[in-house]
Amino acid sequence: MSETTDRASDTARRRKAPAKGAKGRVTMIDIARAAGCSQATVSFVLNNSPGIKLSQQTRERVIEAARTLGYTAPAFEALHPPLPAFEGLDGVIGFAVDQLATSPEAVVAIEGARQASWNAGNVLLVAQTLGDSVMEPRAISALTKRGISALIYMTIFTREITAPDYLYGLDIPVILLNCYTADYAFPAVVPSEIAGGQSSTRHLISHGHRRIATITGEPWMQAAQDRLKGYRRALATADIPFDPELVVEGDWSASAGYAATVKLLALRDRPTAIFCQNDRTAIGCYEALKEAGLHIPQDISVVGYDDEEIARHLFPPLTTSILPHMAMGQWAIEQLEAPAAPGRGRYPITKLECPLVERESVRGVKREGTR
Repeated sequence: MSETTDRASDTARRRKAPAKGAKGRVTMIDIARAAGCSQATVSFVLNNSPGIKLSQQTRERVIEAARTLGYTAPAFEALHPPLPAFEGLDGVIGFAVDQLATSPEAVVAIEGARQASWNAGNVLLVAQTLGDSVMEPRAISALTKRGISALIYMTIFTREITAPDYLYGLDIPVILLNCYTADYAFPAVVPSEIAGGQSSTRHLISHGHRRIATITGEPWMQAAQDRLKGYRRALATADIPFDPELVVEGDWSASAGYAATVKLLALRDRPTAIFCQNDRTAIGCYEALKEAGLHIPQDISVVGYDDEEIARHLFPPLTTSILPHMAMGQWAIEQLEAPAAPGRGRYPITKLECPLVERESVRGVKREGTR
């Protein structure tokens, strides 16, 4: 039985699921009691009444209660057909990730997968592996023994991996999230980082900036390499010469962002805009600029990357790009609708867009003699 049905059943039992109406027919009163809402709300949901604003959670709770109690009105069945189960799935999907507690990206991806799983009546079992050569296979073995019918395998750092042999040996579908293999043996999804770096830089160029600096992440990381490629492509497309003085290596931290910004401000011809390759770097950048008596964006524009919660609370709120981990988690579940045999064939790597969120940290370049 799916978790969705379980929850509705538990709710009905806790409320002492009401006896059916006359002649055993389920009524809207029965559904209202089971769902914990008014009969009017039930009527609005079951009849899909136009112009009535109800939360999605309320609608789902009413529909689950109606299904659990066996409500079979033709209009209801036409508007709310049973949710299709994924082909080949029995209701439990495994999710293995190397780092969980230290990374918001993993939590966001898991939430995306959970939402897509629950929509189809499936549950998600999550294991943190730390990439340990001994404990990871044991963790995945524990998941498979619990009867999972598919496995999502995620890494925190976007990269090419050498998939361990036990992934190839599984007789269930395997989806790679934020990583991929050279042999393309598994469906895989990663952020479109080059396009994201290009979009961030192009946004600054569109505001008239030509002296654009960037503070990178650690150079061995693929995300840092790709965001820098995007930065350079945007400059080249706009016929802006690449200046290596304007590229400062960081390590994704606020302290590195601060130190890099101090270095950039010491240049004889300092930048008019800075592309920080993550939001934490931008925090340090903000502090260095304010310490130098500069105003954002009046004196210098700043763009971040990742769209962490802090980005919207900085002053001014930070223009940044969304890492699509929520969408990646949902995508991984969607691939299970019609899975091919695991480990066979070649699957192209899917790259999801990193949309730019425009806030107030970017302004047109300040011209000489203007205020």
